[in-house]
Amino acid sequence: MGYDLRERALGAYLGLAVGDALGAPVEFMSPTEIREEYGVHRNMTGGGWLHLQPGQVTDDTQMCLVLGRSILADEQWSIIRFGEGMARWLRGRPVDVGNTCRRGIRRFMLNGSTAAETAEWDAGNGACVRNLPVVLATLNAPAAFRQISVEQAHLTHHHPLSDIATLTLGEMLRCALRGDGISSVRRLADALVAQYPEFDFKEIPQAPTPYIVDTVRTVLHALFHTNNYKDCLIMVVNQGGDADTTGALAGMLAGGLYGTYGLPHAWLRRLDPGLQKEIAAQVDQLLARNERADHARLPSDPLLIQRPLMEAGGAKTVGFSGDQLRLWTSISLDVYAENTGVATDQCRRSVPCPNVRQVRGFT
Repeated sequence: MGYDLRERALGAYLGLAVGDALGAPVEFMSPTEIREEYGVHRNMTGGGWLHLQPGQVTDDTQMCLVLGRSILADEQWSIIRFGEGMARWLRGRPVDVGNTCRRGIRRFMLNGSTAAETAEWDAGNGACVRNLPVVLATLNAPAAFRQISVEQAHLTHHHPLSDIATLTLGEMLRCALRGDGISSVRRLADALVAQYPEFDFKEIPQAPTPYIVDTVRTVLHALFHTNNYKDCLIMVVNQGGDADTTGALAGMLAGGLYGTYGLPHAWLRRLDPGLQKEIAAQVDQLLARNERADHARLPSDPLLIQRPLMEAGGAKTVGFSGDQLRLWTSISLDVYAENTGVATDQCRRSVPCPNVRQVRGFT
């Protein structure tokens, strides 16, 4: 696992939690109300309609942790296991739960259904904001990334706009984690807008709602109109509205681009140490899972290594003799001369090549 990859992945996960905690106190406020109360909201104040402690996260970070635990619980992904994890989380009375998420989890608890019916009102942002663990676990497996992203989303949200946003922001994070830079991330955002013009982010929405289009437009506008984590997050959360989720998603992408070094220490130290410890552990384990999955796709008995086909002078053979191989590649000209009777005094090569007649004798 490369250090830079881990540093960006940890930046993304911690960045999501920091953005969640920073935005939560101004959730459902308008930009005007934020200015009147804070001037510019830039500190981990706590409070808000949920009466949070400074640095306390909401359901956005908690759902990520649930999904990460579900992925890590077994080598094989299981949507049932994720549904059970979400059910346990809901029974634990979390500080907040979005209506669409609550409805999907309760449906699973009642009848075991792992996919909601397609619904016009399911184009919320809850599935998108919790998808980060899937990205980390499938960095080198694009097909698995798409499959698991959509399956986990459909547990609660089944809408084409929710799906495309979840996949696109996931691809943007994958791009950031690879170190491709913000220009490559921007190309993915432009491709999204070209296909779905409603996501156009030239203007930033005021008090964005939980509607996935509002959320993504807010996040992308801030991401591409700033050049560091702190400024990106301040711009996002001061728009108010669903500020914990826009803050979380902006924090995820900016954290992936700028890494842990870009996270303001004054914000980061407000997060609960236990939360930070679990996030760091999940990052390491999810990246390790990705490496295992990538290694498992390599053939364990490569045919051309174990049984090479060799041809020279019309003669063919499968496999090789260890003695012949050592002879052909020996760095000792004396060994070659002794076995072949060919003088090598005038040869310019450090390792002489046998001629066609000699090769026939080796087969």
